[in-house]
Amino acid sequence: YNGSLPNGDRGRRKSRFALYRRTKANGVKPSTVHILNTPQASKAVNCKGQHSISYTLSRNQTVVVEYSHDKDTDMFQIGRSTESPIDFVVTDTIAGGQEGEETPITQSTISRFACRVVCERNPPFTARIYAAGFDSSKNIFLGEKAAKWKNPDGHMDGLTTNGVLVMHPKGGFTEESKPGVWREISVCGDVYTLRETRSAQTPGKLVENESNILQDGSLVDLCGATLLWRTAEGLFHTPTQKHLEALRQEINAARPQCPVGLNTLAFPSMQRSRALSSLEDKQPWVYLACGHVHGYHNWGHRSEQEPNTQRECPMCRMVGPYVPLWLGCEAAFYVDTGAPTHAFVPCGHVCSEKSVKYWSEIPLPHGTHAFHAACPFCATQLSLTQGCSKLIFQGPVD
Repeated sequence: YNGSLPNGDRGRRKSRFALYRRTKANGVKPSTVHILNTPQASKAVNCKGQHSISYTLSRNQTVVVEYSHDKDTDMFQIGRSTESPIDFVVTDTIAGGQEGEETPITQSTISRFACRVVCERNPPFTARIYAAGFDSSKNIFLGEKAAKWKNPDGHMDGLTTNGVLVMHPKGGFTEESKPGVWREISVCGDVYTLRETRSAQTPGKLVENESNILQDGSLVDLCGATLLWRTAEGLFHTPTQKHLEALRQEINAARPQCPVGLNTLAFPSMQRSRALSSLEDKQPWVYLACGHVHGYHNWGHRSEQEPNTQRECPMCRMVGPYVPLWLGCEAAFYVDTGAPTHAFVPCGHVCSEKSVKYWSEIPLPHGTHAFHAACPFCATQLSLTQGCSKLIFQGPVD
């Protein structure tokens, strides 16, 4: 992906979304609670054109919580559905997704109405996340099989099928940050420990001293796509596209050379890197096991079946993957403004040392119960033995 979706950004489906204060508030807050004993009664409540959440307890009992207009908040909804209540349409992330590759997804695990973010319209513009989004009939419906319960204070709450997980990094999103603990967010915004598996019917334990307020660097996992939340203030400290371009030109100006072919290497422009278009003659390649940077050459194969996974470096004889290098284009993933000196293993995306180390320590949810570190630029799972490699460039001989 590297900063854009394989087929480009289109309408509400794109690689990044900016939240602005709406011209007119569209937030909602809980108001009246109805306990209904017949299915017909719930239809009567739900057709008023008012937002509501329905909790089906049994065939004969449904609790409907009506929501009224809240003039102080704006609501933004995220999900797989392309229906109008969804502001930001997200699709499943395919690891290493390439331009033009139409990877068929048999069954998406992202909910059609996955979650909603509610932002205060006045400073400090606090943003809170809640599981589930309202559908076209302004309803959130938790069926009989969904995990749901009544809290001690009497209000109903529940979880969506595959859940909405959130991780707030310790220390915000800076070069000093460390991974936090993954939690699950309920429909009403409470924080719970993770369930045994992603869709288990028993909820985790309530975590009372944590909240659903999004912080700079918070990760939101929708079971099939992970979103990174950045605040306006946090983005002030992030490198700009201009800065990344200056770093690229600086590397190229040093005229790194292939130690074997002695030809000058150059990182392709950010546009070319973003598009992952055809490899260029001057494209730098790296032996990931040792970090020696070369131009492309066609020898040193250890395996005919998988040509570039087992190649012997002509400089130090170490054997490992041999891949092209691409600069990481999405500036919001960088924790500092350092030079691009390290590559993720095994994909070859390049960024600063501190950014590489930060992401290689973050366990991202994978499937229904696994976690593993991944490259933020292409979602490729990082090697368990070596998540990153320091690049060794050879300067010009003349």
